[in-house]
Amino acid sequence: MLRPARALSVAAIAAGLTMTTLFTASAADAAGVSYVALGDSYSAGVGAGSYLSDSGSCKRSTNAYAYLWKSTNKPSSFSFVACSGARTGDVLNSQVSALNSGTTLVSLSIGGNDAGFADTMKTCVLGSDSDCLNAVNTAKSYATNTLPGQLDRVYSAIKAKAPKAHVVVMGYPHLYKVGGDCLFGIGDTKRAAINGAADTLDGVIAKRVANAGFTFGDVRGAFTEHEICGSQSTWLHSTTLPIDESYHPNAAGQSGGYLPVFSRS
Repeated sequence: MLRPARALSVAAIAAGLTMTTLFTASAADAAGVSYVALGDSYSAGVGAGSYLSDSGSCKRSTNAYAYLWKSTNKPSSFSFVACSGARTGDVLNSQVSALNSGTTLVSLSIGGNDAGFADTMKTCVLGSDSDCLNAVNTAKSYATNTLPGQLDRVYSAIKAKAPKAHVVVMGYPHLYKVGGDCLFGIGDTKRAAINGAADTLDGVIAKRVANAGFTFGDVRGAFTEHEICGSQSTWLHSTTLPIDESYHPNAAGQSGGYLPVFSRS
């Protein structure tokens, strides 16, 4: 009667040792990581609060996925240069300089501002369905025809500056639950159009990322039912003050949506 119990105990100990070994190995790996976080407001953590005092108008948050990953994994070095409003040109001109040949991990989200995300949202919230659809189509055309070359230049610069780095390019979530019931005054025609723009943008980014040999972090699945008007806790701001935090992930969106996707990418 004692043998099964003893076998179970031995198995449990072995499993515990295995987990301890894995955890120790993971911690040791992270200790050798040199991590640089580039990108726009979605990577800076705009909308998540708790902004670093030295980040100014870039509004880098301690609740951003990059900072959360750093706090948990304790890499050997961490440079956080993502900035609100950044476009591909800003990454090239003022962010890639943070990279070097010793950089081993890079994260970024970029492209939404180039495609006119903020203006499109303003038109869709304040204008008619027709105005919204026209704005979305303009943004989608830009994403399809002009953005690929801009992304290629960014990814080439990252590869040149940090040739040994594992690069994770994060995508953008759907903002709305189509058919969801909530108080926000925007109809399903506009919601579907805005989500369609996100799909186009993510599709373009994913293709360029694959061509560069990088990893794409698709967050759309993680945000399902957590969109504005979703059935679960909302991970995104609707129109809010300050206005620049509108349509950005809140702290829960960074920790529950972006961080897990980045961590396994």
